[in-house]
Amino acid sequence: MKILITGGAGFVGSHLADKLIGEGHEITVIDDLSTGRYSNVEHLEGKENFRLIIDTVLNEKLMEELIRETDRVFHMASAVGVKLIMEHPVKTIETIFRGTDVVLGFCSRYRKRVLVPSTSEVYGKGASVPFREDDDLLTGSTDKHRWAYACAKTLDEFLALAHWKETRLPVVVVRLFNTVGPRQTGQYGMVVPNFVRSAIKNEPLVVHGDGTQSRCFGHVSDVVEGLTRVMESTECFGQVVNLGNDEEVSIKQLAEKAIEMTGSESEIRYIPYTEAYGEGFEDMQRRVPSLDKARRLIGYQPTRKLEDIINDVAEQFREELKTETANA
Repeated sequence: MKILITGGAGFVGSHLADKLIGEGHEITVIDDLSTGRYSNVEHLEGKENFRLIIDTVLNEKLMEELIRETDRVFHMASAVGVKLIMEHPVKTIETIFRGTDVVLGFCSRYRKRVLVPSTSEVYGKGASVPFREDDDLLTGSTDKHRWAYACAKTLDEFLALAHWKETRLPVVVVRLFNTVGPRQTGQYGMVVPNFVRSAIKNEPLVVHGDGTQSRCFGHVSDVVEGLTRVMESTECFGQVVNLGNDEEVSIKQLAEKAIEMTGSESEIRYIPYTEAYGEGFEDMQRRVPSLDKARRLIGYQPTRKLEDIINDVAEQFREELKTETANA
């Protein structure tokens, strides 16, 4: 099949491209490299069934051409990370919603199957754990930029499901929980790569708040497997599906495990949220997915533990440090 991946030079998108090319599909990636990296897909350049286009999904003429000629669309392009969201809220909202509107519009016109990733952020301040796809959503006040990403992605979901309702566009929405693994830089606040890199360099691991807040971390290989399965399941059309891992860990425990598994001499440093993100930042205490629906619809079952994630990320950073040292 011919498959288009928007944001395909990003962390998740590039792993998705690897998997689909390995299955023999013809892959086109479009990415403006604003948060994605060329190095993520450099190894694919030159392959007969891979094409990279450096441009934006807001280029409507180009997107119409690409979508018209493809069989499947994975719309992975998005603003990512809490840090980016707090620093550039306008870009966050515009990039997310306008891009999704363009993609869904042309997918509807040419009747193309499409996957729209959403985020666990949409659950907001939800207190009913684990989070289920049909839970009520509760976010904060609009003067708290923390929630701009969640609200923009929620609007994406409404738009995708509206296309399904009105014209039966074959679309599925996937809510991704914290996805981690090789190629994730930590540039925009991702906690696991930041912790592992600091631990390897024997630098302090910076924990925001008191560290009792908990998260679940899914290996990118498990998540990508789930993405390809939901795309091919007609039962998932018009549905919202959680993907991730339901193994819960506090941020303090995560820091301790990163130090232990890397043999680090790092210390843990605690700083208030206000120091990290400014006044008025709000966070949720727990974020745990219910994976019942994913198990029922596609037989989804994550196979990689937190220890596997830390080992894989640590291996990547050690190789990068060797290269940096060799080139110094």
